Amino acid sequence: MAQINLHKELKKYFGFDEFKGLQEEVIKSIVKNNDTFVIMPTGGGKSLCYQLPALIKDGTAIVVSPLIALMKNQVDVIRSISDHEGVAHVLNSSLNKTQVKQVKSDIESGITKLLYVAPESLTKEEYVDFLKQQEISFLAIDEAHCISEWGHDFRPEYRNLRKIIGRIGDNIPIIGLTATATPKVQEDIIKNLGMKNANTFKASFNRPNLYYEIRPKTANVDIDIIKFVKQNSGKSGIIYCLSRKRVEELAQTLQVNGVDAIPYHAGLDAKTRAKHQDMFLMEDAHVVVATIAFGMGIDKPDVRFVIHNDIPKSIESYYQETGRAGRDGGEGHCLAYYSYKDVEKLEKFMSGKPLAEQEVGHALLQEIVAFAESSISRRKFILHYFGEEFDNETGEGGDMDDNARYPKKQKEAKDDVILLINAVNETGEIYKSKELVNTIIGKVNALIKAHKANEKEIFGKGKDQPKEYWMALSRQVIVAGLLKKEIESYGVLKITEKGHKFLEHPTSFMMTEDHSFHENQAPVATNTGGGTDPQLLKMLKSLRKQVASQKSVPPFVVFQDPSLEDMALKYPISIEELVNIHGVGESKARKFGKKFIELINTYVKENEIMRAEDLVVKSTGANSSLKLYIIQNVDRKLPLNDIADGKGMSMTEFIDEMEAIVYSGTKLNINYWIDDVLDEDQQEEIHEYFLDAESDSINEALEEFDGDYDEEELRLYRLKFISEVAN
Repeated sequence: MAQINLHKELKKYFGFDEFKGLQEEVIKSIVKNNDTFVIMPTGGGKSLCYQLPALIKDGTAIVVSPLIALMKNQVDVIRSISDHEGVAHVLNSSLNKTQVKQVKSDIESGITKLLYVAPESLTKEEYVDFLKQQEISFLAIDEAHCISEWGHDFRPEYRNLRKIIGRIGDNIPIIGLTATATPKVQEDIIKNLGMKNANTFKASFNRPNLYYEIRPKTANVDIDIIKFVKQNSGKSGIIYCLSRKRVEELAQTLQVNGVDAIPYHAGLDAKTRAKHQDMFLMEDAHVVVATIAFGMGIDKPDVRFVIHNDIPKSIESYYQETGRAGRDGGEGHCLAYYSYKDVEKLEKFMSGKPLAEQEVGHALLQEIVAFAESSISRRKFILHYFGEEFDNETGEGGDMDDNARYPKKQKEAKDDVILLINAVNETGEIYKSKELVNTIIGKVNALIKAHKANEKEIFGKGKDQPKEYWMALSRQVIVAGLLKKEIESYGVLKITEKGHKFLEHPTSFMMTEDHSFHENQAPVATNTGGGTDPQLLKMLKSLRKQVASQKSVPPFVVFQDPSLEDMALKYPISIEELVNIHGVGESKARKFGKKFIELINTYVKENEIMRAEDLVVKSTGANSSLKLYIIQNVDRKLPLNDIADGKGMSMTEFIDEMEAIVYSGTKLNINYWIDDVLDEDQQEEIHEYFLDAESDSINEALEEFDGDYDEEELRLYRLKFISEVAN
C-alpha cells in the first residue's frame, strides 16, 4: 500500500497529519500480513498501530485485551470516528444473548472491523466455531506481557493464546503489543506466540517530560501528600495504594481537607467504579485514589502527577503506572514514598505462593528496592532495566529526577570494584548480591559454608565497609555494565566482557554515595519546604518535662515525640486543631493540651508566623468503628487474640491499633489479659522500668531486660502502663 494512502487514511479516520514515532513502520508491517511485535511505552500511540490497519483491511481484526474497562474505552473511541455503531464491538461475559446476536450479525455483514475479546471468551466453543467461519484480518494481543511469567502482570489464560489462534485459522497474522517488557519478557512473548520471524519494533522507553522522585515514607505521609496535592491544585492526579482500606482512608482524608478526591478499587460495585472513572475523565474530581487496577482503561492525556503511597512490586509496574502521567507531552511528576517495611509486607504476601513464583517475585522486588535506594539517575536506572542505555549529558530529560537534579557526593571506588568483581570470579559466579556481599564482609551462613566460600582468599576482605556500602556498589557496577544479573537464575551475578576488561586494565570508578532510606535514618530532606520548627520543638519538649514532673510521670506519657514534632510543624492554636495532631485524641488534648496551646499561640504571635492553613490536616474519624469495636470487646474482657481474629488482624497489627487508642488518651483495661501473661513480680519490674525511663522505646526496653521478656509482652505492658499512668 502506497505511503500516501496511509497518510490519507490516517487523516480520514483520526484527523492526524503525521504518524508518531514508529507507528508508520508498524502499520506497514501489519498491512503486509507480517507477524509483528511492538514494544511501545504508554503514550506512544500503541493502539493506533492496530486500529488503522483494521479499519483499512478486509475482514475483522480480533483484539485480545485483559480488561473490560480498557475494551469499552477503545470501542467508544472507534465508534466516535465512524458512521456505524457496529464498527467496533466487545465480546465478553458482560453481554446478554440479544447483544451477542447483534455482534455476530455485524461481523457477518462485514460492518465490524475491530472485535475486542477477553482471552477467556476465545476458549468458548460457540465463539471459536463462529469465528472460524469469518474473514479475520489479523489477531492483535494487547498487553502482551501478560503472557510472560516474568511480566509484572502474568495471566495464565494468556499462555494458551497460540493454541486458540490455531483453532480459529492457520495463517492469521499475529500482532503482539506491550508497553513494558524487559529483554527476558520480550523473548518469552515471541517464543510463546511462535512469532519467530516477527518484525520487531521497539520504541525508546525514555519519557523526557516525567520527573521521578522518591521520598522516605514517614508517619506524616498524609500531610506530605495533602501538601503536594494542594500545591498542584486544579491539576489531575492519580494516587496508587496497595490496599483497598488505605484507598478509602486516604480518599476520605483528602476530602475532609478540601481536595475533590474519589476512591477506586475492585471492592466498589461496577456502577460506582464506572461513575468514579467518568468523574475523573470529566474533571468533576481531580484526584483519584486507587489500587493498581485503575488506569489501564483510562486514556486521560493530562494527568499531571502520579503518587505511589506504597512502592510497587516491580519496575515494570512502576513504569506502567507512572506512564499514565503526562501522555500529552506536558509535565508529569511521579512521586513515590518508600519504606523498607512496605517491602517486607509485599514479601509476606508472596509467602503463600508456589516457590518458583516466589523466586520471581523476590527478584523483581529487589530491583525496585535498588531503584528506590539508589543514588544514580533514576531515568538511567529505569532505561538500563529495559535494556536501553541513557547518557545523562546528551539524553533528553537528563536532569528530570531527584538524584540527577540534587546529586549526591561521589568517591573513587576503583579498588573496591576490583575486589567486588574478583569476589564474583572466586566464588564461581553462583551468588546473588546478598550472598556475595556476605562473603566480602566475612559473614558465615549455611549457603556460604556449603560452597566453602569462607575458605576463599576473598572472604572478609571488605569487612572495613558495611553491608549497605557493598550492596550500593554492586548496584552501581551492574548499571555500569561490569556485572550483570542473570534473571533466569533469579538474580545470580555474572561478569560481563566489559567487567573482564576492567579487571585487566582498571580505570577510575566514581561511586555515588548511596542513601538507603531505612527506618533508623533521619528522613532525607526533600525540596518541599515547611519542615518542623526546631526552636518551637525545643520549647515544647521543655514544657513537656515540666508538666511530666508536676504529674510525676515520665515525659512520654504526656505526649510522644512524633506528636510534639507534628505540633512544631502545624502550629495548632486551639483544642480542635490539637485533636488533629498525630497521636493526640480528644481526652489527651483536654487533659494536657491547654498549656501547649498557650505556648504555641504566644510563639506564633511573637514570631509573626504565617500558619499554612493547608497543614492543619483534619482527621476523618475513619477508624472510629474499629476503635469502638476494640474498646467494647476489651470491656467485655474477650481474649485479645479473638478480638484481633474478628477483624482479620495479626497480633502485631492489633497491638498497633490499641496503641493508637491508648496514646491518644483513651483508657483500655487489659489487666485481665496481662495477669495471665505476666506474674506480679514481672509486672512490678516492668512498671518500675517505664516509670524511670526517658523514653518509651521498646528496643531500649528489650536491651535493658536482655531477653527476659519478648516484644509482645513489653508492648502489652506498656499499654497497661500508659492507660493507668497517663489516661
